[in-house]
Amino acid sequence: MGGARLDTSVAHNARVWNYWIGGKDNYEVDQRVGKHVADMFPLIRDIARADRWFLGRAVRFLAEERGVRQFLDIGTGLPTADNTHEIAQRIAPDSKIVYVDNDPIVLAHARTLLTGTSQGATDYIDADVHDPTAILERASGTLDFDRPVAVMMLGILNFVLDYEAARDIVAKVMAQVPAGSYLVLTHPTHDAEVGGEGQIPAMKFWNENATPPITARSGAEITAFFDGLELLEPGLVSCARWRADDAAATAVPQYGAVAVKP
Repeated sequence: MGGARLDTSVAHNARVWNYWIGGKDNYEVDQRVGKHVADMFPLIRDIARADRWFLGRAVRFLAEERGVRQFLDIGTGLPTADNTHEIAQRIAPDSKIVYVDNDPIVLAHARTLLTGTSQGATDYIDADVHDPTAILERASGTLDFDRPVAVMMLGILNFVLDYEAARDIVAKVMAQVPAGSYLVLTHPTHDAEVGGEGQIPAMKFWNENATPPITARSGAEITAFFDGLELLEPGLVSCARWRADDAAATAVPQYGAVAVKP
């Protein structure tokens, strides 16, 4: 989640991520930095795609098997094909989705692309992940917080550099949703068992040449985001392997998990 004004002189995560997954909503500076990171750490394109596929599987699972009809997608990034609301509303047209981001280019695209079904609701709020109180207050205009909500934090807490602050954000949001709600989360890791050690120099380059700064965390640190919640099978795994059709899918150094609030 970036600043308030559009700056095309510095690479920005939302646009570089868009470049990595083959999108067109990026600038030359994003392509240059994105290519350099990908040359340093070729897995990054696989991570970007795996994270996107994880989103699709998680939303389908929650909508089809768990009957979830409300989604709060924090740090949505640039719209592409099969966004949260498109997947959920194909399954249940009355689904309600609120997207949250505060990057101006994301905001511009969200207003034109994130249109949902007439039976449901799709909204976008311009807010920062560091201010969960504001997010919840504004999301309550669309979502009913007396009913279960799937809170989605895909690749967003890695931009909250202070670990305790990141844990506090999750705790505050999950405290305001009722039992039967879900936390859907992905986060990059430096754990060697999933090939994460290569992220360290690439993230150093990123932090020196792009915005916002990013950090990776260990599996143990990421697991702690789910404290007080019940992790659903298969637990915290490489997001490429979470309920994947191909059980032998190549692991990427980005963990993913879904948990329910008891």
